[in-house]
Amino acid sequence: MTTPGLYIAGAVAAIAMLGTTLSFAAAAAGPGSAPHGANPDLPPPQRGLLPSMRIAEPTSWGDRSPSVPQGWAIKAIATDLKVPRQTLVLPNGDILVAEGKGGGAPVLRTKDYVAGIIKSKGTTPVKGGNRLTLLRDADGDGNYEGRWVYAENLNAPYGLALVGTRLYVANQDALVRLEYVVGQTQATAAPVTVAKLPSAINHHWTKSLAADADGRFLYVGIGSNSNIGERGMAVEENRAVVWQVDASSGATRVFATGLRNPTALAFEPASRQLWAVVNERDELGPDLVPDYLTSVREGAFYGWPYAYWGPNVDRRVQPQNDKQVQAAVRPDFALQSHSAPLGLSFVRAEFAAPFTAGAFIGLHGSWNRDEPVGYKVIFVPFANGRPSGPAVDFVTGFQVDGKTMGRPVGVTVDPKGALIVADDLSNTVWRVTPAR
Repeated sequence: MTTPGLYIAGAVAAIAMLGTTLSFAAAAAGPGSAPHGANPDLPPPQRGLLPSMRIAEPTSWGDRSPSVPQGWAIKAIATDLKVPRQTLVLPNGDILVAEGKGGGAPVLRTKDYVAGIIKSKGTTPVKGGNRLTLLRDADGDGNYEGRWVYAENLNAPYGLALVGTRLYVANQDALVRLEYVVGQTQATAAPVTVAKLPSAINHHWTKSLAADADGRFLYVGIGSNSNIGERGMAVEENRAVVWQVDASSGATRVFATGLRNPTALAFEPASRQLWAVVNERDELGPDLVPDYLTSVREGAFYGWPYAYWGPNVDRRVQPQNDKQVQAAVRPDFALQSHSAPLGLSFVRAEFAAPFTAGAFIGLHGSWNRDEPVGYKVIFVPFANGRPSGPAVDFVTGFQVDGKTMGRPVGVTVDPKGALIVADDLSNTVWRVTPAR
């Protein structure tokens, strides 16, 4: 009998032999053939011993930078950060950067161990900062010459929101509040806990955050503790959900369910409707299941783990729940499968055509395909509060010729007409502006 230790050792040896590409599943389709948009044509599921895995080799930017459309320019406004995830533009134009790295769920299966090795090859070796860094362009010339540690000793901060003088930070274990004074470069008091957040196991550790227009309620995205419930559903309580948190009392309630990993939340400005980008499940093939952009409706169930893209049953999940499957809401807009959307920000007419109404989305990039996808920032046009056309590329060039220079995470629209992009591989914050 082969012992688990020998089996894992054999798997690791196989990785060494094959480099960073494993092809135990069916060959991946080309990146242009994937289902996307409001009515995707979903392929049949594909199963294998292991999903296809590939991380392009990380390398430095050198004298290169990401590519943007004609008429736009991009520059790095901060480098040498400690794993920048999300950003927030403050009323005076300062930019806050949440830096951190969380998680640490125990490995359940040999394939998880192998996948962890592959995924680690595509991430930064830098330790997460567990802090907020403040960037300032005092003279408005586009160079952010001022840089301070605004708050430290946080616990893998991710989501950020400002309501009046209250700055909210979603750590991996708690939603906390800091008092904000315009122009200050350092928080003057320790954070106050608003609400504890589910943090046991923390398979998906990021906690996304958005505040409604009047600041009465905060919304927190909480990812699942597994791919498809393989740890048991008991550990999924208050997981794969969006919480609504009363800002004054800290009282929490489940707002929407069945969202496997809602990694970014934002309100569409015209309709004031809450939207999310969601990382869907793995191991059903290179083009299943589409990650997605969707409105988040109160009381709605979005399928996880029993079904995907409406009532498409995931047969791997046992026992099934037919009532839940039939109740599953179909998302609004499919993104490419495994592209890993981690950032979402809506335009408020600050940008020139064709980017005057819609959503920017940061695609962190795949690890579980033969041919990598994502690794860019896209724009989804909106009309009347809904997606109105196909996604278009806005910031690209993070991956070229098998080399990966960067991986986009948070995207934030600056009212000055710029887009702020956090890159957690090169530990850089980029700023995209109209070319002068």
